Formats: sequence, C-alpha cells, structure tokens
Amino acid sequence: MAVEVILPRVDMDMAEGKISKWHVRDGEKVAKGALLFEIETDKAAMEIDSPADGILRNILVHEGGIAPVGSAVAYIYAEGETARAPSMAAAAMPPPPKAEGPVASAARVAAPALNGEAPRATPLARRLARDAGVGLAGLAGTGPRGRVTAADVRKAAERAAAPVPRQPASQSVYGLYAPGSFAVLPADGMRRTIAARLTESKQTVPHFYLSVTCRIDRLKAARERLNGAAPADAGGRPKWRLSINDFVIKAMGLALQQVPEANVTWAGDAILQHKASDIGVAVAVDGGLFTPVLRGAETKTLAAISAEMKDLAARARARKLAPAEYQGGTAAISNLGMYGIEQFTAIINPPHASILAVGAAVERFVPVNGQPVLATEMACTLSCDHRAVDGAAGAALLQAFRGFIEEPLLMLA
Repeated sequence: MAVEVILPRVDMDMAEGKISKWHVRDGEKVAKGALLFEIETDKAAMEIDSPADGILRNILVHEGGIAPVGSAVAYIYAEGETARAPSMAAAAMPPPPKAEGPVASAARVAAPALNGEAPRATPLARRLARDAGVGLAGLAGTGPRGRVTAADVRKAAERAAAPVPRQPASQSVYGLYAPGSFAVLPADGMRRTIAARLTESKQTVPHFYLSVTCRIDRLKAARERLNGAAPADAGGRPKWRLSINDFVIKAMGLALQQVPEANVTWAGDAILQHKASDIGVAVAVDGGLFTPVLRGAETKTLAAISAEMKDLAARARARKLAPAEYQGGTAAISNLGMYGIEQFTAIINPPHASILAVGAAVERFVPVNGQPVLATEMACTLSCDHRAVDGAAGAALLQAFRGFIEEPLLMLA
C-alpha cells in the first residue's frame, strides 16, 4: 500500500506551502527519516523528512509548485509494488509561470467530479454538506486524490453565504495606469500574510499611541565602556559588541516586569497576564519582515541579548527560523533609527498588546537650568491595544522604559 507524502502544517497560520527543492527524485529509493524535500512558507524554510522506506513515485507538486496544507505531494511505494498513475484530480503541478498581469494564488486544487461520477468525500465532509445544503457534485476537492474534505465544504458554504463581490481592488488599480507603464511584482506568501494581518490589526485592534523622548548620553557612554571592556575570544575578536537596540530590548523587558498590567495579551474572553517578558523584535528581510521573539528578556544580560539577537536576525534573513521562535510574545520593538527615521508609529502585531517604535539618536541643544546643553535624544512611540492595556498602564510602561534608558546602570543591578 503506497504511503502518501503529505504537505505538513509547520506554522499555526499556514494554509499552503511552496516546495522549493526535492532531495529525492521520482523513482529513487528513500529511507524513513531521510531528508525528502524543502518547503517555503510566508515565514520560514523547512526541511521535511520521509515518512516511510521505499521508492518515491508520482511527484504531484514539483519544485516551485504550491500546495495546500494536508494535500498529497507524492507517494512512496514498497519495492516491487506497482505505481498507480495519478488521477486527473492529482495531476502533477508544474512550477507557477511568470506573471505579466494580475496574479492569483497558485494553490493546487483538484478537478471536480465529471460526467455524473459520485464525488469522493470524507464522511465528515458529507455530513457537513448535508447540514449546510451544499451539493458535493462539481465541488473541487483538495484532499488526497481529489477527495472533498470538510474544509472544502466549509469554504463552499462561506462562498454561498457571502454577498456578490464588487470588482477586486487590484483590477481597479490596474485600470488606473496605462498598460506597459509598470511592472507587476507578484505578492508572495510573506507579503500576502503581512498585508492580511496588518490590515486585520488596524481594523480590529483599537490602537492608541504614547510618545516620549529619552536622553541617551549616559547609555551611549555605558555602551562605549562595556564594548571597550569586552574580553577577546580565541580568535582575538571581542566577545560582544553591544548595540543601542540591545539596551532597548533589555529596558523593555525590565519595564514590563515593573508594569505587569501591560505585560498582557487580549484573548477574546479574558486577558492573559504573562510572567516573562517575551519581546518580539522586527527584522527586515528581502520582501518583508520577521519578528523573532527573544524569550525572558528581563533575565538575560546585555551580552546574551546581543548574541541571541544576532543569531535570530541571521536565521530570519535566511528563513531558517523554527515556528516556536517567532510565535507568541507579549510586546514588540521596531527600530528604524539606523535608517535616520526620527519618529514613527508602528502597527501592533497580535497577539502582542503593544509595540515600541524607536527612532534615531539625534543630537540637539536642550535647556538645562536656563542654559543650552548639547544632548543626544531618541524619540520612542508606544502603540497599545486598548482592549488589554489602558492609557495609565501604557503611560507607566513607557515611563519605566525611559527610566532604564536614561539610567542604564539600573539594567545591570
């Protein structure tokens, strides 16, 4: 009996994945647990092992092809077992063509049953179809060998209940520009996820914003002293090189401990108050961004935070983060100071209840006892989810954060 090779769910939000590479070719032997293929999601690249020993046959989704979670992408046969020809519903999918106009998702969908054939469907799908009044005939199935699944029935019921859509926004936007005056850059999974999640956040999360300006002269001096005192490793290089952002992460972690009513998550019917300060840090990558989570920031030294963030950022850019490394978290930090941006506001990324937007360090004269004094200042704006964080709690959090930034020795106590 052939074993189905299923596209697994490697991320909670994953609906589909692209096969970026097959490590075993059609007709080759494979051992259970051996590397079989690699997939790319909107957030990561993952290696998938073989579920069985045998001969790989009937590759349905080739390199560059996209398939929904839970669908069969190939089969593994025992030696000597006759391979079946793939059905029409499971025809091999080639890599998606290059687009020159409006682009649709390339997810593989099976062909509907034809010529009065009884549609293949799971028992649960049949029951849901009866309850919802959805006809299985003509319904495209995304399950193994074109089988209609419960998810297919639910989607069909949602489409039937939805109002007739107006012309898609993308189509109307295309019409505003002369043909040939622009290039079409297809939105990949990461860009579509960013667009969907941040649109949902702005529409469903009641944001409010608090801003503060921090003087960082003492922080800069402390950073210079700590970097200068770093011991050398075996190769003669300093064991650490602290950045201003490392201090920001540590300060935010400690501030959340001082103001536990801001170290929370909105859970729909309750507020979750967290014990640890798990800080998401936005990392720009080609085509989008990741927000790896640094766990227990309040307990870690500045050197440990610096080393961990360098590792997380490098693996984020290589799309090698594991799901557990970017899921969860209670608050986030987005720092655009290195781009010269002095101040901005950031959009909350649920389930986080807040995000701190950090601007550039700017030298300016400020009045001290009636005299102008040159100081280095950094503007920070906190976005809060008003469902979970009240204004007073947000203000207390930002005040505590500024206290640690302006007196960095408190982070070392």
